[in-house]
Amino acid sequence: MMASMEEGRAAQEAKLDALHEKLTDAVAQLVSGDDWARALAFAARFRSRSFNNTLLIWVQHCAAFDAKLVPSPMPTYVAGYKQWQQLGRQVQKGQPGYQILAPVTGRFASANPSDPASWRRLNRSEKPKPGEVARSKMIGVRPAYVWDASQTAGEPLPSPPAPILLEGEAPAGLWEGLAAQVHAAGFSLLRVPDEASIHGANGMTDYGAKTVAVREDMDPAAQVKTLAHELGHVLMHGPDQLEARQHRGIGEVEAESVALMLGAAHGLDTSGYTIPYVSTWAATVDGKEPVEIVKTTGERVRKTALAILDQLDSAQVGDGTPPGLDHETLQRDQTERALAARERSTPERAMPQPLGTGPRHIPAMSTHGPEL
Repeated sequence: MMASMEEGRAAQEAKLDALHEKLTDAVAQLVSGDDWARALAFAARFRSRSFNNTLLIWVQHCAAFDAKLVPSPMPTYVAGYKQWQQLGRQVQKGQPGYQILAPVTGRFASANPSDPASWRRLNRSEKPKPGEVARSKMIGVRPAYVWDASQTAGEPLPSPPAPILLEGEAPAGLWEGLAAQVHAAGFSLLRVPDEASIHGANGMTDYGAKTVAVREDMDPAAQVKTLAHELGHVLMHGPDQLEARQHRGIGEVEAESVALMLGAAHGLDTSGYTIPYVSTWAATVDGKEPVEIVKTTGERVRKTALAILDQLDSAQVGDGTPPGLDHETLQRDQTERALAARERSTPERAMPQPLGTGPRHIPAMSTHGPEL
């Protein structure tokens, strides 16, 4: 029995190693602005999952498409085997699942929850003692599988309405929703007549004056995209975000990436977004490999975009969860949010200085010019 358990543990560790290698390879391929933009637009359509898992789903679905196992290069909805059964659908024979990283949780108890050292691990059937508080915490990850809707057959899925936008049109209510969040952050929103009013930029965030300015002589879609970019700066790059401000290039990429994800979540055409080459900005951070910078930046962007989207009442495209899936079952069977919380708890701790320079900081004013 002991040997069998050890063999099972070794097999799972081998699967995890292979999965991490696949993830690293996927991130390493994000070497151009176009690839980065496509990855974020994809992540916006599957935003219920961590950035790392969206990349894993992306590369595995592309491989399935190349092998003619699925009809479209873009997945629609993904879910686990039992979740599809809950919807009256069955994974078709011969369809490989897409491996993702799922959290492993354990139950802990403490009589003094504010003291981190007081928590103790509970056995499977053990109950907390009187006066103790019990909580679940993530203690590791394991391989899990999901399948795209096109790999299943059965009951038809409902088709929720998706926003359809004309060229240059802004999603209804998006400007108002973003503006409300700018105001909630303590900033005033200014509409300026043209770029000459804000040093040739499309938008500008002034942390000292606590203002966000957006030029009015652009079409509504461009204006709302610029406002989303500036809100990204407000939430991610203020004076208290010292680590995030050490490298302006990454700050601009993060803000534009937030704007891209918000646009993609509302059906905006993201083909016009211009983002500097990942190989350029990720390679200039001292002490970290570009792959790690890309992964942490992607999760920071996803975290910020999700926080903004959660406060909006505007019509949004789906988040990759099949419509009709029971929410409680989804929470129980797919605890992705716990994994995402762990992933995004680390990026803000260490944003090293650029190569060959002392500390650099984003100026008190952050501008969004035509190049982004």
